[in-house]
Amino acid sequence: MDEIVNALLAEGVAPADVAALPLPESYRGSVVRRDETGMFEGMASADKDPRKSLHLQEVPTPEPGPGEALIAVMASAVNYNTVWSSIFEPLPTFGFLERYGRLSELTRRHDLPYHVLGSDLAGVVLRTGPGVNRWKAGDRVVAHCLSVELESADGHGDTMLDPEQRIWGFETNFGGLAELALVKSNQLMPKPEHLTWEEAASPGLVNSTAYRQLVSRNGAGMKQGDNVLIWGASGGLGSYATQFALAGGANPVCVVSSPEKAEICRRMGAEAVIDRSAEGYRFWKDEETQDPREWKRFGKRIRELTGGEDVDIVFEHPGRETFGASVYVTRKGGTVVTCASTSGFRHEYDNRYLWMSLKRIIGSHFANYREAWEANRLIVKGRIHPTLSKVYSLEETGQAAYDVHRNLHQGKVGVLALAPREGLGVRDEELRAKHLDAINRFRTQEG
Repeated sequence: MDEIVNALLAEGVAPADVAALPLPESYRGSVVRRDETGMFEGMASADKDPRKSLHLQEVPTPEPGPGEALIAVMASAVNYNTVWSSIFEPLPTFGFLERYGRLSELTRRHDLPYHVLGSDLAGVVLRTGPGVNRWKAGDRVVAHCLSVELESADGHGDTMLDPEQRIWGFETNFGGLAELALVKSNQLMPKPEHLTWEEAASPGLVNSTAYRQLVSRNGAGMKQGDNVLIWGASGGLGSYATQFALAGGANPVCVVSSPEKAEICRRMGAEAVIDRSAEGYRFWKDEETQDPREWKRFGKRIRELTGGEDVDIVFEHPGRETFGASVYVTRKGGTVVTCASTSGFRHEYDNRYLWMSLKRIIGSHFANYREAWEANRLIVKGRIHPTLSKVYSLEETGQAAYDVHRNLHQGKVGVLALAPREGLGVRDEELRAKHLDAINRFRTQEG
């Protein structure tokens, strides 16, 4: 592995030299193990500790099959799906791997007693399988996490509708929190050359998810002038939604949980910010009963910030805790678009405020290749910026996942894989200098 790292860090290494590098028989990956899926049984979700379930271990190197590429991972990042995988919720991911393994001889490789996690990466192509023409050894790339088979007509209008659509590193094996990763070639996109490896790795999943959810015609179809309520607006997902709203001429109404997070939103350019902790919003009286009076108080506060207008779009991902309020505060004819349920999967809302006010609820999940490409293109051009706040080593993946699980982080949490230190990988110094303050916006905060 040292030979690979030395070659990839050298300036001007030729593609032929990368293609000639010998591949190691094994590599280090952050894994959960099938025989440990019951380790947290009986515990509350908040008490489950990813540091106990995530292990860094040597795993055999897979050979890329048709349409696949083997990537030397310079850096990766932690997403909520890594947290869910590590605490085996809502169920262990080995069921995903078993089902995928039954699809074909090629996919059977994914059904293993360990699961290499991770749905982000920035790195270098080492090998490509048969049928891969666009990408070559030596290409510097990032990867989005949509894995599709596209043998059904259903996926050819929107690849997210492919019946065999999966999230790489969550519903497939050989993910990005490792020294090497196996991806389909149609997951690859150009690395933004003004960013370091760790910065380039951090937007992938959340940037593409936010793009589809908020901007794409498959999501809310945001337009200029829209008021957009963004839950967790300084977090890994919400921070990109805030940037898209600002870049697209909309008015983000940012909801956060601390003064520090509120300040981050203001530094991004948002003017309407609600610190829900400081203002004491409690949308549930108890586990069974929501409080409509709090919905109304929340709606009143929003109108104070928007000049009397309700929000056109609600960017939803907390789920159970906030969904009733989200439906209520959306304007007549407006849209609630949801991509996750980090506070619980069972949502409750008063349907009178939906049907009688002609509102819509749209489900949005990750992004198709075109949407991911467009979202990455905006990163490449310096229009949207990474929200990296802290970087861990591969050995510290468990701690990184723990921090995300406990909401101890801002923006995105990165993980170095083969990159020996932070700050490497930049080739476009001019563009970087132009946007350096924005690139480092989240790094001014502690972890």
